[in-house]
Amino acid sequence: MWIWLTLLSALFLGAYDVAKKYSLRKNGTLYVILAATGFTTLFLSPFLSPGPVNYHLLIAVKAVIVSITWLSGMEALRLLPITTVSTFKASRPMFVVLFSIILFGERLNLWHWLGVVAVIAALWLLGAASGREGFRFGSGRGFWALVISMITGVASALWDKFIIRQLVFDGPLSPVYAALPANLQVPLFLQSWTNLYITMILAVIVLVKSYRDGASRERFRWDWTLLVIAALITLSDALYFAAINQEGSMLSIIALVRRFSIVVTFVMGAIIFREGKIKGKSVALAFMIIGILLLMAGSL
Repeated sequence: MWIWLTLLSALFLGAYDVAKKYSLRKNGTLYVILAATGFTTLFLSPFLSPGPVNYHLLIAVKAVIVSITWLSGMEALRLLPITTVSTFKASRPMFVVLFSIILFGERLNLWHWLGVVAVIAALWLLGAASGREGFRFGSGRGFWALVISMITGVASALWDKFIIRQLVFDGPLSPVYAALPANLQVPLFLQSWTNLYITMILAVIVLVKSYRDGASRERFRWDWTLLVIAALITLSDALYFAAINQEGSMLSIIALVRRFSIVVTFVMGAIIFREGKIKGKSVALAFMIIGILLLMAGSL
């Protein structure tokens, strides 16, 4: 069950990335993320049930990590082609696999390892295709923003697995949770409070930046895409946390299968944003799809 939850999460995540890219046409990075997380918090507000202080400290750490990941990721998305960013970021799960094996004792079977090899091949092909369109891995503001996003993204995934193991409740957190299955209570508690803390962090950053910029500060412009972004990431994260909380789930496989989101971002990025050099990236995408299918075959 957890593998299918992960695949659905990936589809919503891909659509979320495309909506983010589109929203940057009207607003800056900070405004887009703040609005999206604010609406997400509003959607999840019924699940903001009180909990132990130590749980909130763990979630606050995650909020800081995620904030850095999102800010740097949005900056990379603004400066680089979406097809390049989405596929190159697929290297992030490789590190999640490595640390999941070291820290959590997860073990991959033959199908899993074949999938890992296919994904690595996809990344190599992407590097060649991206080089031909003038982008070089290793220089430029967009590149370093992408690197920071990848490193903190790995830390966030590992922290998710750790938190899920720590949050244990003996009964319903509040009347709202009473009607929910027990295995959904912790994921929703984690997701709702994480988004609230992220919203608070980003609000402070926006206020400080606005005060510093003064009259020259960037203006916020309303865009209905912001609601779409919030809805998509809410669904994607809910399915992701539910998958991690399933008994027998493997973070290493979840992280890799969730990269199936690049199928959505690749196709829609090429159609909506008319990004070039698609042929070389299409081969990379084919290897990525093969890798994901192998990973799923090893998990069913």
